[in-house]
Amino acid sequence: MKYDRVAKCLTKDRADLLAFYGFPAEHWKHIRTANLIESTFATVRHRTTKTKGCLSRQTALAMTHQLVLSAKKKLRKLDGQNRLPKIIQEVEFRDGIKHEIKAA
Repeated sequence: MKYDRVAKCLTKDRADLLAFYGFPAEHWKHIRTANLIESTFATVRHRTTKTKGCLSRQTALAMTHQLVLSAKKKLRKLDGQNRLPKIIQEVEFRDGIKHEIKAA
């Protein structure tokens, strides 16, 4: 096989790679992106760069805390948030759809 090492790696990590499909389809958009974290910290990074040298450790922590609280107010709610209790209860989803186990 031309890509033997790649095939072994994909075979070994198959469950982790496909875990994405074990969540409701409404959540896929949020799982695919890290923009939430990046945009929150971009605000903090930008502000601390602009005020470089003017902050003590205590004031830097206070400013960071306030910036994160401000960013939190602007966050969108999770699509399909009504399905979160089912995820916590470990209900099984296959391809984004709730999987019903049929009795024999």
